[in-house]
This record gives sequence, C-alpha cells and structure tokens, in this order.
Amino acid sequence: MVTGPTLTDLTDRAREIFRLVVEGYIASGQPMGSKSLAGPGGVNLSPASIRSVLQELQDAGLLAAPHTSAGRMPTEVGLRLFVDGIMQVAEPSAADRAQIERGLAQGGTIENALAAASSALSELSAGAAVVMVPKREPRLVQVNFVPLSPVRALAVLVSEDGGIENRIIDLPEPVGASALEQAGNYLTSRLYGRTLAEAAGVVRAEIAGGRSALDSASADLVQRGLVVWTRDAAARPVLVVRGQANLLDDAALGDIERVRQLLEELESAEAIARVLDAAREAQATRIFIGSENRLFSLSGSSVIASPWRDGEGRVVGVVGVIGPTRLNYARVVPMVDFTAQTLGRFIGQDGFSRK
Repeated sequence: MVTGPTLTDLTDRAREIFRLVVEGYIASGQPMGSKSLAGPGGVNLSPASIRSVLQELQDAGLLAAPHTSAGRMPTEVGLRLFVDGIMQVAEPSAADRAQIERGLAQGGTIENALAAASSALSELSAGAAVVMVPKREPRLVQVNFVPLSPVRALAVLVSEDGGIENRIIDLPEPVGASALEQAGNYLTSRLYGRTLAEAAGVVRAEIAGGRSALDSASADLVQRGLVVWTRDAAARPVLVVRGQANLLDDAALGDIERVRQLLEELESAEAIARVLDAAREAQATRIFIGSENRLFSLSGSSVIASPWRDGEGRVVGVVGVIGPTRLNYARVVPMVDFTAQTLGRFIGQDGFSRK
C-alpha cells in the first residue's frame, strides 16, 4: 500500500481544505476548484490562497489535478487518509434500517434472504452489493459407504440436523465390503460433531503419518472421499450480486472504459469471493480503495466489506458494496456493518431453510 503524509503533517488550514475537496468530490464526482471552495460553506480565504494550499496538497500526493480541469480530486492515498482520519460516519436512519430488515423478516430460504438484503443494500448505497453465501458445512454424525459396483461407491453423509448428502466415488480397483465399512467407521469417529473442513486436516495428517490404523484400500477410499467433497463444495455458487446498474450513473458515464472494466470484474465470482474472503477474519468493516485490492485496481474501484456471523459467533459469510472510489464512505460503511449484523441476527432463526 502506498503511504503518504499523516494528518499531523498538515496545517489546520490544509486539513480543512483537504476535507472540503474530498467531501465535495464524493458528493458530485467532480474535481473541486478554488472558487467553489471559497464560496458559501467553504473556507474564509481568497481563491489565490486556496490555490496555493491545493498545490501543496497535490505535491504531497493527496490530491490530483485532471488535465481537463483546473480543480482537484483526491488520490487513493488521499482517500485513505480521509477514511482513516477525518471521516465522520453517519448511522443508518430508521428508514434505511427498516428497508434492510424488511426482506429478511419474510423468512423463506437463506438464498432468498441474501438476495433481499443485497438488493436493499445496493439501492441504499448506490453501488453494487455483494453477499457471500455461507457455504453449507453441516456438522456430521455419520458416514457410510455403500457399494454400487466393484469400482464405484456411494458415500452417504448424515448431518446433525438430519440432512443427508450423497456423493459417488470412483475407485481405481475393486474394494471389498470390509474396506467400505472400515472407511465409514473411521470417518464417522473423526467427523462426528465437526464439519468436513474442520476434520479434513486431521484425517489427512493421520493417514499420511500412518496413524489411522486403516488398510491401504480403506485409506485410499477415505482420501478419494475427501477430494470429491472438497471439490464439490468449491464448485458451489458463493455469491449474490445485485445493483450493477447503479454503477452507470451520469458521472460514471464520463469514464465509460473504467465502468466497462468494473462490470467485467464483477463477472468473476471466484475472484470477488477471494476479495471478500480477505474480510472474513476482520473485527470491523474493511475498506479497500482502488489499487489496494488487485482485482479492482484496473477499474479504480473501492470495496467496503464486513463479515457476518451465526448465532454462535462463527463467521459464515461476508457482505459488501463495490463501487467507484467516490463512494459515500461515511454513509456506506455503517450501512454495510448494519447489514452484516442483521444477517447474523436473522439467518439463524427458524423461519429460514436451505433449498
């Protein structure tokens, strides 16, 4: 990440002019000139004095002057300084909170709830809203292997909530009933009360270290089962995206190439999932500005993301907003945070189910 001056490096006058430039740019999408900064609500300085301060801020790397305008706009470094040190967040209004909660209050499937939450967040933030769908990782109580043919077996996984999932496993050579039973008993003992992800590392380490007490056929069956389950989980859709059309506002259309690039980036579900995954372990809302995130560096876009947790405090997904760097951070940051909290509060209730 590129670093720049800190707030203590700026005079009070420079700090105030910098704040006005950033807030004006976020509100209008246009560079701010000395005349507008000296107008009503601005600073009590002459345009010439303001221009001198603007040049100092530009020399410090906090502002830039587009060649088509005499005004200034914040750089990514400037936006980072503003977000971290100057911005005053505004809590979502009662109406905004009600709109976010409305779709979730209807119950139904988790997928529908996430779609409703992301649609509300997109509309309120004027950006594209993304919600990482929680991967379904049930806690297991039993695993059985059922022979389908000498070289194919059906793995049956039974979870604590009574759900049953089946997977077909192809085997390189015939496996007898005793090996199937041994493999099932072994996995049941290791997976009981755990998700597959929680136990997979333990199982693989035991087999690799020769501590599993499995014969070679049973060990191979277990290994193949883990591969199939892992691959299957990774292939499932993990994102709900809403509001791409919000990115096509009047200001954005003046830079259509950037918008085209951003829309292309939004088509890569796997890449977006990696971006959101970086916020999974965060204790608070994460903000990625422009090139701070590799995926959106070409379009110069920002991502505001927050993890959401289940009733037991476990992180199960991430909700976020993607848009131009002139996002209204002060409004969107608490809105994303509230949406994450609301998802965690509602999703665990009895009114929700999986498809």
